[in-house]
Amino acid sequence: MNLAMNTSRCMAMALAVALAGCVAEVRVPAPAPVVAVPAPPPAEAYAPPSDAEADMQASETPPPLPVYEQPACPGDGYLWTPGYWAFAPGGYYWVPGTWVMPPRVGLLWTPGYWGFVGGVYMFHAGYWGPHIGFYGGINYGFGYTGVGYVGGRWNGGAFVYNRAVTNVNVTVVHNTYNETVVNNVVVNRVSYNGGTGIAAAPTAQERMAAQEAHVPQTAVQQQHMQQAARNPALFAHANGGRPPITATARPAAFSSATSHPMQPANPAPARNFAAQGPHGNQSPYQAKTQMQPRPQSHPQVAKTKASKPSHKQPNKPGER
Repeated sequence: MNLAMNTSRCMAMALAVALAGCVAEVRVPAPAPVVAVPAPPPAEAYAPPSDAEADMQASETPPPLPVYEQPACPGDGYLWTPGYWAFAPGGYYWVPGTWVMPPRVGLLWTPGYWGFVGGVYMFHAGYWGPHIGFYGGINYGFGYTGVGYVGGRWNGGAFVYNRAVTNVNVTVVHNTYNETVVNNVVVNRVSYNGGTGIAAAPTAQERMAAQEAHVPQTAVQQQHMQQAARNPALFAHANGGRPPITATARPAAFSSATSHPMQPANPAPARNFAAQGPHGNQSPYQAKTQMQPRPQSHPQVAKTKASKPSHKQPNKPGER
């Protein structure tokens, strides 16, 4: 009996020791992995259906548009083509704005523009067409507010100029009108679309214009651009984004007599050419504008003639 009791005690003690050595295993779920969310990439510019017109490419951001004055229109029929930054192996260089004769009556100039696409900046070349197309929403000024053109229009076989935003001398240019343009947004000098630049996409009308037949820049426009590329002073690395020649009265006329140097960094507010007469000046880049509603009929075209010089003799002393 004692033996049986001792055996039971030993088994009980062994069981207690075994139980004391047991450790309960509790499974704790592993923490979820930390996933780093990258910052969204810069917005890309609108990419046309065909990139055939993207004839320049750069990894550097285009410089801001310089501040300059528009030279007076040299004569009837000339159309304004705004200045822009082009790119060469030596970097960005400024192609001055200039007045150009269109390839034929009825065509309008759609400026080229830089767009941020695929991590690079691509230049979409300007073109001539029956309607103004998309030019990146860039406010080039002098009627090119970012959408369309309010500096003039064709009236039959003659181009008529809006003196409210275009520098014309009415003794030289005879077809003019005055249609008020109202500033409604803040001016900026950004020269490219997409990325950290202008966020704009083509309107339905601009998409339709893109499908029309286009005429590339003329031979004189190409000559104008090539001459700018041969001028070291027009490169941004040399002028710090302030080119010494910003606009010319005629293509490739880069002499000091016809060039318009850069204006101060803080120009006076834009002024109305028509309000100041035929020789008024204004800021080169205007605020994006919204034209007042046009009447259904075309405005009366003002045909002005040079006034005859007065032959009146000066008063004698003491006369009034």
